[in-house]
Amino acid sequence: MFYLFIAPWIIGFCAFTFFPMLFSLVTSFTDWSGLGLPTKFGLDNYIQIFTADKSFVTALKNTLVYVGVSVPLNMTVSVILAVLLNQRMPGTNFFRAVFYLPTICTGVALYIAWMYLYNGDTGYINVLLSKIGIEGPRWLADYKTALPSIILMDMFGCGTSMTIVLAGLQDIPKDYYEACELDGASGLQKFVHITIPMLSPVLFFNILMAIIKSVQIFTQPYVMTEGGPARATFVYGLYLYNTAFSYTKFGYASALAWILFVILIAISLVVFGTSKFWVFYREEVD
Repeated sequence: MFYLFIAPWIIGFCAFTFFPMLFSLVTSFTDWSGLGLPTKFGLDNYIQIFTADKSFVTALKNTLVYVGVSVPLNMTVSVILAVLLNQRMPGTNFFRAVFYLPTICTGVALYIAWMYLYNGDTGYINVLLSKIGIEGPRWLADYKTALPSIILMDMFGCGTSMTIVLAGLQDIPKDYYEACELDGASGLQKFVHITIPMLSPVLFFNILMAIIKSVQIFTQPYVMTEGGPARATFVYGLYLYNTAFSYTKFGYASALAWILFVILIAISLVVFGTSKFWVFYREEVD
């Protein structure tokens, strides 16, 4: 009876996750084009990726730059907003809803709206900058500002991580702050020695989820820039997609996907391995 009840999940997991992953692992060693049978089996895909594929290097570099800038920026903004919204002040609930709202309006429609905002000639951002005598950049049309523009846009979608941090703040016992006040601690000292350590499990979760999400970035550059200009936003997910569905090199794309999987596992292991030095749980502090 137990296996009967869990059968729907097992069937779904095997059909849509396990077997596709196993199939992609096998095809990563072939030259399969999506039709017919592969004619070669070996390490040719992986050898070419690591020795002769300049697009792989460009896509990986752009992705790592995006992750290295976007994740710390989003975490910093999330903590700052959560601390501000944790204050007991009039209108706090309204601003909580306002800052969380962009996370609801996600997807292609949101990115198209940002494309209008980033328009170098008629976009509202440059129009507002011109009102104060500043000539705005061409945002998505300039290779120097294209990737930073996407990073800046994604910063406005930090509402989910902000909400999680806010919940973590409200879970910190007030006794710790009262004890620090008796010892004459300043607001900054309380933030550094109480708030951050007590929030470290929440930050650990947010950072790990943000890294996993950022490494797989695809929709934003696909919709807004198509990888340009001058491959400034040519990220790993976009390269993988083009390889599979534009050039029908499914075997090569599968190899790229498994390399990305290994990179994600490696980053996750590093985050987990270093967590013992900066993540503190309440039973360790009490």
